[in-house]
Amino acid sequence: MSLIGTLGSGVSALRTFMKGLEVIGNNIANVNTTGYKSSAATYTDSFSNVLQRAAPSTASASNTPAIDLGTGVKLGGISTNYAQGSLETTGRGSDLGVSGEGYFHVRNQISKTEYATRDGSFRWDDTGYLVTAQGLRVQGLAGAGLGSVGDIKLSTPPVGTQLQSVSIDKSGNVVEFYSDGTSATINQVQLQRFTDQSALVKEGNNLFSGLIAAGPIGAAAGKLEFQTGGINAPGSNGLGAIQAGTLELSNVDLTEQFSSLITTQRSFQAGSRLITVSDSVLEDIVNLKRS
Repeated sequence: MSLIGTLGSGVSALRTFMKGLEVIGNNIANVNTTGYKSSAATYTDSFSNVLQRAAPSTASASNTPAIDLGTGVKLGGISTNYAQGSLETTGRGSDLGVSGEGYFHVRNQISKTEYATRDGSFRWDDTGYLVTAQGLRVQGLAGAGLGSVGDIKLSTPPVGTQLQSVSIDKSGNVVEFYSDGTSATINQVQLQRFTDQSALVKEGNNLFSGLIAAGPIGAAAGKLEFQTGGINAPGSNGLGAIQAGTLELSNVDLTEQFSSLITTQRSFQAGSRLITVSDSVLEDIVNLKRS
């Protein structure tokens, strides 16, 4: 029974540490991914075979210790490191980095699905919407007095003028400059914080889903829409400031990842060795009959 358990422990080690290697490999592969947040695998022991349960002491005898035999290791969880990556200057005014807490809120206009992202590599599309590389629309406040919630979109210039340029300040205000020397603020990019970031789910393309489960701060109960009144304004209520012309880099620390790669690889090799030794012992047992 114990020998079979040894084989089982070795197999569990191979399965578990393979997952750990996959996590590390994914981190290294995304070292240059904009806004990427690194992950780390944690491990726990598997259930134990209890050979003897503990018993309390009595008036005539001491307590009896428990005797249990472990059955291997399993994946305890995969946690995400949400620490901010450094900001890199790009020179493109539509590229937005967040210095501090908060996520951009983007929306798929077709499926109506909403996501959070730290990847601020946005662009103004041909219809004037501020969108991601995949065409998802950035959400915020718009209209007179920034009183409505919705897509960030350039306005129609006043009659007789042309739109010359657009800038986005640290508070997320989208300022349009016209050919007659006037300007107007007609949008404000908003940011979203969450009470439990660990509930966010990586969906690829630098997007996170599971926003309701993560507990959006400053949103109506059970909803994702921003609230008017500056609750989600960048630079306020614990939110970071927007840095136009920058992008947040991956927070992967290659030194740490390669160190973890070595230790996890050695753990995998040890599990493999355990199976090899168990196989050798099994062979010796089988050969006892021939002696």
